[in-house]
This record gives sequence, C-alpha cells and structure tokens, in this order.
Amino acid sequence: MTNQEIVKKLWNLCNVLRDDGINYQQYVTELTYLLFLKMMKEQETEAIIPEEYRWNELVEKEGLPLKQFYQKLLLELGSNENDKLRLVYSDASTSIEEPKNLEKIIKSIDALDWYNAKEEGLGDLYEGLLEKNASETKSGAGQYFTPRPLIDVMVQLIDPKVGERCADPAAGTFGFMIAADRHIKEKTDNHFDLNIEEIEFQKKEAFSGMELVKDTHRLALMNALLHDIEGRLEHGDTLSSNGKWMKNFDVILTNPPFGTKKGGERATRDDLTFGTSNKQLNFLQLIYNGLNDSGEARAAVVLPDNVLFEGGIGAQIRQDLMNKCNLHTILRLPTGIFYAQGVKTNVLFFTRGKTDQDNTKDIWVYDLRTNMSSFGKRNQLTMAHFENFMKAYVSEDRSEVKDERWNKFTREDVVKNNENLDIGLIADDSMSLYEDLPNPIESAEEAILKLQKAMNLLNEVANELRSIEEEVVKQ
Repeated sequence: MTNQEIVKKLWNLCNVLRDDGINYQQYVTELTYLLFLKMMKEQETEAIIPEEYRWNELVEKEGLPLKQFYQKLLLELGSNENDKLRLVYSDASTSIEEPKNLEKIIKSIDALDWYNAKEEGLGDLYEGLLEKNASETKSGAGQYFTPRPLIDVMVQLIDPKVGERCADPAAGTFGFMIAADRHIKEKTDNHFDLNIEEIEFQKKEAFSGMELVKDTHRLALMNALLHDIEGRLEHGDTLSSNGKWMKNFDVILTNPPFGTKKGGERATRDDLTFGTSNKQLNFLQLIYNGLNDSGEARAAVVLPDNVLFEGGIGAQIRQDLMNKCNLHTILRLPTGIFYAQGVKTNVLFFTRGKTDQDNTKDIWVYDLRTNMSSFGKRNQLTMAHFENFMKAYVSEDRSEVKDERWNKFTREDVVKNNENLDIGLIADDSMSLYEDLPNPIESAEEAILKLQKAMNLLNEVANELRSIEEEVVKQ
C-alpha cells in the first residue's frame, strides 16, 4: 500500500466523525495526536513517551474506558517535561464525543500497512495528509495553502545550501522548510556527503519558523519531527515583539497571510521602519530586513497584487526594498491556484545587498497570468507550467531569452511610475475582440455631427416609407 493510498484511507475515516460534528481541521488535529503515538512506535522512538501512554495501551482499550484514558493521555502528555511531547500535546483536547468512533479510528490506524509507509517515509505520508486537508478546506488551514509545485519552484530557484540558516516567518505547516530540507538532502545524497557537524547543523539549526495559529503550529511541529528537523519553530505573532529573533538569515521562503491586522491595528514590532496595518507590507519589511548583509542572502516571497501598487507607505516600502535589495525578478502568478479564489498573487525574488542603497538596477518580470487557462481542482498547477519561467530565470543572459512573457524594466522606469511594480502583464488576447470598435471617447462636436447624420438618414428612410405607402393607397 502506497502513502497515497494510506492518506486516502485515513481521510475517509473522517466520515466516521461527521455525526460528532467534527470538521476537517479538527479531524487532522485529532489524527495528529494519534499518529504521533503510532509513528513513534513505528520509528522505535517511543522512549520519550511514558510507558503507560504508548500506542499499545490505546489499542487494547475499548468503549468508555478508552475515551477516558485518551482524555487523560492528552492531558498528561501536554504537561510532560519532554519538549517535543509538550509542544505537540499542549492544551490538547479531543473533539470526539462517541467512544465507538474513537475506537474505530484507532483500530483503523493500527491496521494500516505501516511497513510500506516507513519505506516511503512517514514525513511524506503526513505531508500528503496536510495537502489533502488543504484541498478539502475552504477556510482556515486550506484558505491560503501554497501549492506544492509553487513551493518546489521557489526552493529550486533560491537554492538553499548546506550551512545556511533558512526561515519562514509565516510557517503554516512548515512546507517551505520541509521542501528546503528535501532539496539539500537530494543534493548531498541524504546527508551522506556531510560530516557530523554539518549533519547536526542541518538537523538542529538550519530551519526555523514562526506560526500564529496554535493548531497549525501543532501540525508544523509534527511535520518537522517526522522529517527529523529540530530547528526553532515558535508559536506566536511574527509581527509582534516576540518575532524579533527572526533575523540574520541566509534564506527566507514564505507565503505570508493576506489581509490587515485585526481591527486595523499596526504591527507592534518596533524595528519596522514604516508603520502600516497592511500585513503583507509589514511581512515584506521584516523579510528583507531579516536577511543578513553578506551579499548572498536571498528570499522568495508570495505577495498579493496590492503590495505592488499601494501608494503612500506602500511606495516607501517598495523604495526601501529596492534600495536595500536587488529585486531582480517578479513572477506574476495565475489566478485560481490558491483556495481563496480570485486572489491575484506574485512571487518576488530578491537578494540583500552589502549596502543599503541602489541595489536594484533591472527588474525582470514574467507574466504567468495573462492568457492562461483557469486553475482549480480539475486543472491543477504543475511544475510543467513553470518550465519556461525557470529557463528564463536561470539564463546566463536574460536578454537573450525569446519569450513574450519575459520583460525587463529598469529602476528608472519604476521611479517614473511612482515606485509602482504592477508591471509586466502582456496583452490579453480576449481584448482583441474590441480592437475594431470605434473609440468611445469623442469630442462633443464629432458626436453631434454623427447624431445629425443619423437623424438625416432616418428622415430619408421615413420619407421613402411614406412615398411607398402613398403608392400602395393609390393602387
């Protein structure tokens, strides 16, 4: 049985809980509590769990005693002195009311083909479950889920390396950092090429993150643990003073949440130069300021269109970005790739300079939005859709690329345009239908002349009709 088949079976178990009124997000959280215990057993790492609360103890119990035991287990593990256990089970409680449903889920999990799951990777299995949750959920965790192909494209082009400190200040379920870890492992033969110190760094220091939503943070912790990542992964608001530790990174990869701060409040961090209630503009500031000044620190960040053109503070932040960083590439993304339908987004790629002035000279924009097919469940985004963009991005001489979607704008062009980066969209084919229509903006004199000609023509037609009518009457 493949991981994909296991994910499908696990997901179908959600039907068991519908009568308990449990939604998808609650179900995945509930599965996390149970899968952690089961996966610790399969990985033979149960030593961190007190003997009386291990997986076999759950499997042996039934009915009401099972539910009572499970509730006690969640409470005890949430206050355990082991950091991993305490973080995963912090404030944990069950949403399952019916003991028979809990029993069925536990027995179903126990009966799955865990040998093959381990062969494919338990981390990949859990990631598949998170992706399934996002595709089925229209709000919460799934609302702004970053499609896996887009994550992989951003990671490949940013190309994180061994020894670099990577971070995601809006970690979600830690997908960007998992992909960055996978990218490095593929290039180092699963760390076989590294020495002991390098392996230890990759495991404990290379990947960091911060996530605001508690249940999502729990999923991120589980995801990191199953991929053998033990870097700093905090629960909290990156835009508050609690997030000030997130700086001096070599690589930042992220997709910050969209919208404004609750109640229109501004970020409470005192190290942001420009004050605004726009979350994305605040995240953009902390991202480019969070890169070190080695000259090689780089970032790729997903941002909505309004960040490209918003005036006032927005224009000042874009100017600050282009001074401190080389904003070398903007990818205009197609609509429909996020579960929040209609959101228009972009990926900004930039490298922090050694100084804070005049780092951006030319900006290359690739339009992957105009004249693209509509994306959704039936027509999903794949790596193939990014193929031409990736070729253009890595080209040694970008000016040699022959692609109408690929265009260059100088820093002077942007300055003249009032720091507006809403640029690079090509002509929409659907608009060609209107090319032969007359210009609707005409002078008053031209409009009056046309109206008079029309009235004269109508009078001539009326006179002709009267003549015909008279002839008919005479006959």
